Amino acid sequence: MTSSRARLSTPSAAVTSRRFPDGFVWGTATAAFQVEGAVGEDGRGRSIWDTFTHTPGRVVDGTDADRACDHYHRYAEDVAMMGELGLHSYRFSIAWPRVVPSGAGPVNRAGLDFYSRLVDALLERGITPLATLYHWDLPQPLQDAGGWTNRQTAERFAEYASVVGGALGDRVPTVTTLNEPWCAAFLGYGSGVHAPGISDNASALTAVHHLNLAHGLGVAALRAALPARGQVSLTLNLAVVRGASGSQAEAVRHVDGLANRIFLEPLLRGRYPKDVLDDLRHVTDWSFIKDGDAATIKAPIDLLGINYYTPTLVTAATPELRARARGRWVNDPMAADEPSPFPGTDLAFAEPQDGPHTAMGWRIEPHTLTELLLRVHRDFPGLPLMITENGCAFPDEPGADGVVHDADRIDYLSSHIGAVHDASGQGVDVRGYYCWSLMDNFEWAWGLSKRFGIVHVDFATGTRTWKDSARWYQQVIARNGLP
Repeated sequence: MTSSRARLSTPSAAVTSRRFPDGFVWGTATAAFQVEGAVGEDGRGRSIWDTFTHTPGRVVDGTDADRACDHYHRYAEDVAMMGELGLHSYRFSIAWPRVVPSGAGPVNRAGLDFYSRLVDALLERGITPLATLYHWDLPQPLQDAGGWTNRQTAERFAEYASVVGGALGDRVPTVTTLNEPWCAAFLGYGSGVHAPGISDNASALTAVHHLNLAHGLGVAALRAALPARGQVSLTLNLAVVRGASGSQAEAVRHVDGLANRIFLEPLLRGRYPKDVLDDLRHVTDWSFIKDGDAATIKAPIDLLGINYYTPTLVTAATPELRARARGRWVNDPMAADEPSPFPGTDLAFAEPQDGPHTAMGWRIEPHTLTELLLRVHRDFPGLPLMITENGCAFPDEPGADGVVHDADRIDYLSSHIGAVHDASGQGVDVRGYYCWSLMDNFEWAWGLSKRFGIVHVDFATGTRTWKDSARWYQQVIARNGLP
C-alpha cells in the first residue's frame, strides 16, 4: 500500500496469472473479546459475553476470555508481528463496553485511549486500520433492558458509533458498523448457543430487525462524525445454501432468505423479502418494523465485507426430525453429526456434510466461495466487496522443533484465496482478503479449544509462535498472489 492512511480503493490492474491487482489489500482479523483480555481493567464494563462465559455449561471447554491473548497489554508486540508479516491492513473490533461501559451515557476515556494507541501503532508501521464497532460484545446493562429485542438498543448503538467516529475517524479510513448480525441474532436469541443465550425464534427475528436498524442509524452517525473521505462498511457472513436432495428447493429458498436475503435486501434494496415475512408469520407479526425503518436501514455503504468458511446443507423440517431434535441445541448446527434445527426457524434443518472437514466440523469446499462472490456481484452490481474473514481451525501444537507445521491450514487458505482469484478473474470487484485469524484466540462458545490463528498462542504464557502458515502468508503478501 502506498500510504498507511490509504482508502480501501479500487485495484488498478487486471488480474494476471495467480497474482492480484495492484492495490489489493492483504490483512488479518481479530475481535476484541477474543483477544484483548483485561476485562476488568481501566473502566471497561461488563458485556453479555462476560456473563455467558461465566455461566456454567455455556462454554464447551469451561474456559473464559478474562485473559484471552492479553492483547490489551501486548498490542505493541502484536503490531510489530503484523509489521513483520507485511500486512497491509489489520481488521480489529472495538469493545463497546470498554468505550461506553453502560452502553449509554458517560464515555470511558481510558477505553478510547487504548484504541487510539493501537491505531497510532498500526499507522507507524504503515498498516491501515479497519475498525469494526460491534463484534457481539453488547454491554450487559443494555441486555438487561432487552438487548437486541429492544428498539432503543439500535439508538444507543448510533450514539456509540458517533463517539468512536469522532475519536478515531481522523486516522481510521474505514469503519464497519456490524460484524455478522446473523450470528448475533440467530445464535444469540434463536438457538441460544451464543450470548445472551436466549432460545426463542420470535426474539431472534426481532433482533434481526433491530440490528439492521442499528446499522442504518450507525451509518448516519458515522457520516456525521467521520471526515468527508471516511468510508463506512458492513460485514455479513453470507451462506451458499444447498439442499440435501433434489426435492429440497423450498428449504433452500427459506434458509437462503434467513441466512442471506433478510440482511442483503433491506440493507441494499430497502425492503424485506416478502417470502421470508410470509414464511414466518406464525412466529411473529413483524410489528416491530416501523414506518421509515426501511429508508434508515438502506443507508448507502462504501464497501461490503463478506465472511466465509463453509457451505450450508439443509432439508425441510419433518415431524420425525422435530421429535428427534426437541430440546436439543448443538453448539454449531452447521457441524452437527445429525440434522439440527436451523437457527431462527422451525421449517428447516441443517444437515451434516461429508468431509473433508476442519476441526470445527465444517466442510472444506473452496469453489463455493467463488460461487458466493459471483452471486453477490450479480445481484448487487457495482458494490465493492472485501473478504473480511476466511480461515480454518485445526488442532495445532508446536512440534519437537518448536514449529507448528500446519500444512492443512496452508492448503485451506491457498484454495480459498484461489477461489477469490477466480471470482476476480470473472469481473467481481473484490478488493482484499483478511485471514482469520492473526493468532489463536478465544473461539466463543468453543472457548480455547479451537485454533484459527496463523500464529500459535500458548494461553498459559501468552507466547506467540509463528506457524508455517504465517511464513507462507508472508510470502503471499510479498508477491501479491499465490505461488
